[in-house]
Amino acid sequence: MIHNLLHTIRERCEQNKISLTPVLLIASVADQRLIVLHKKIEWSFSEEQKIIISTSRFGVGQESGSEKTPLGLHRIAEKFGDDLPAGMVFKGRKVIGTVENEPDAAIAHRILWLEGLEPGLNRGGEVDTYARYVYIHGVGNESTLGKPASRGCLHMSASDLIPFYNQIPIGTLIWVTKSRLDQTN
Repeated sequence: MIHNLLHTIRERCEQNKISLTPVLLIASVADQRLIVLHKKIEWSFSEEQKIIISTSRFGVGQESGSEKTPLGLHRIAEKFGDDLPAGMVFKGRKVIGTVENEPDAAIAHRILWLEGLEPGLNRGGEVDTYARYVYIHGVGNESTLGKPASRGCLHMSASDLIPFYNQIPIGTLIWVTKSRLDQTN
């Protein structure tokens, strides 16, 4: 199950000369779930948490302007929302209101900005995840969680996102796959 997926991630890390981080995130588009793994030793992990997410309603894809969820190896590049109360609404990574006043807010609670780590796949040119402003973030209307509904980002509920945000450091690796978590790649 997850062992085969970890083998694929390890190969990509080695190909791109990327060091493993103490926490590894895996987001499955097929399952609409994100798992949080803590490294025990080398490439041995314990699963700490499984979180319901929502990925793009347009499917998976790398291209700028596609509004699709990008695949491959990424890292958390920046975080926005330290010490803010839940319910803040963001635009351009700045607080502009609250979900109480904007219940259908597109970006709420916290932001973790993703950066692609694989040149030509999700880094550089027209496939650059960071330049596409792809985040892990909350939304005002959480009824869409568990099914594809975003415009490329990974959505989480406020109750999952805020503790997740507080425990996940900048630099943490995240693998985004279209496969199920119990399959091989």
